[in-house]
Amino acid sequence: GWCPLSPAGAQTTQLLVEPPWTPAVLWDRVTLTCRGSGTAGATAWYKDGERWWLEGRDQVTVTKSGTYKCDRPGTGRSHPVRVLDDWLVLQVPARALLEGDTVTLRCRR
Repeated sequence: GWCPLSPAGAQTTQLLVEPPWTPAVLWDRVTLTCRGSGTAGATAWYKDGERWWLEGRDQVTVTKSGTYKCDRPGTGRSHPVRVLDDWLVLQVPARALLEGDTVTLRCRR
């Protein structure tokens, strides 16, 4: 349920979102997974630009809205993922979409 945002073969850190919908919302019970070929078990997490207390874990369940990133030694920092606490959202699949694709939208309230 995820799609890397970098060219194939690029050595980057990826932040995966589950369930795979954009925007991510708290009441979906969002889980973030940090993936990269860098050092396993040495993941650093950032929330709203500040170092987060979680250390070493590759997967976290989000309980507060904000913008999250992770960092793996060797492959660097991921792209940001924003988690909202909005009461009404229109969600699209969290993957690369091309013109002509059939897309399922979710209106959540």
